Amino acid sequence: MENEINPWKTLSGVIKYENPWISLTEFKVITPAGTEGIYGKVHFKNIAIGVIAIDSDDNTYLVGQYRFPLDLYSWEIPEGGCPEGTDWLEAAKRELKEETGFEAGSWTEILKMHVSNSVSDEFAVVYVARDLIAGTATPEDTEQLVVKKMPFQQAVQWVMDGKITDSISVAAILKWQLLNTKKD
Repeated sequence: MENEINPWKTLSGVIKYENPWISLTEFKVITPAGTEGIYGKVHFKNIAIGVIAIDSDDNTYLVGQYRFPLDLYSWEIPEGGCPEGTDWLEAAKRELKEETGFEAGSWTEILKMHVSNSVSDEFAVVYVARDLIAGTATPEDTEQLVVKKMPFQQAVQWVMDGKITDSISVAAILKWQLLNTKKD
């Protein structure tokens, strides 16, 4: 298809910053208009994994934590990183257990998304976990988490009210709501 042809030409790329999680590359490019320019890209070394945990009473479990880049407190679904080459579902199981203590008897993949495709290649996969079994959370030392149980419909309302702003959480909650609305 004509519209799917890449109109960009990359002349060179230099990594300007790198750590174990991301790298920032500055590219010299020829833009679609034919002019020379630069473009910065943040490469994520992990795939973002999200989990909507739903219990038998249609409650979900959000995780609250202070997010350093935002300098704000954030409510979101359990999330974490999946190193490239690692099974996504296994990473989802690990993140759910680590952040909430829950294990789940059934898993459904509901969403794949690029999180901020104008500046990064971050890719996310979200699962719904059901048939929950309670356990003990073991968050990482960089996480000071609060787990909040609420009816799933309240989480939807929090998205609508702007109380949940994390892009993966917003997309996942609304997608799950839409999938369940279609069943009715």
